[in-house]
Amino acid sequence: MVTTVWAGFMVRIRTAAILVAFAGGFLLPPAGTCAQTAPLKIPTGQASKPMVTDVSAQRRVQPPPTRLRVYPNYVPGPDGVYPRYFPGRNAVRDCTATYVLEYRPSGTVIVPHMNCYWRPG
Repeated sequence: MVTTVWAGFMVRIRTAAILVAFAGGFLLPPAGTCAQTAPLKIPTGQASKPMVTDVSAQRRVQPPPTRLRVYPNYVPGPDGVYPRYFPGRNAVRDCTATYVLEYRPSGTVIVPHMNCYWRPG
C-alpha cells in the first residue's frame, strides 16, 4: 500500500516538472528583448585600451636565469683517466671484505661489502 502511494506521488512530481518546463518556454519573451541581454555600447576610444587594474592580473617580467660556468680544475693524465691518484712509492692497497645485511623492500639480503685504502708498504 505504501509503495503504491509513493509511486503515485513520484509520477505527479515528474508530470508537474514536465509541465513547468514546457510552460516556461512559452511564457519567456524571445531572446534579445530583455534588458539584461542587450549589448553594451562602449565608445571605440575606450575599447582599444586594456582595462586591467588588478595587480595580480598584470603580467610579470622575470629576468633570465643566471648562467653559471663551471670549469674543471684537473688535468687528466696521458691515458685520460680521472681522477689520477698516486699513493706514493711502495704503497700497498689494504682491503677488508665482510658480509653485511641490507634491508630492501623485497626483504633482508646478505651482500658482500669491501673497504679498501692505501697504506705505505
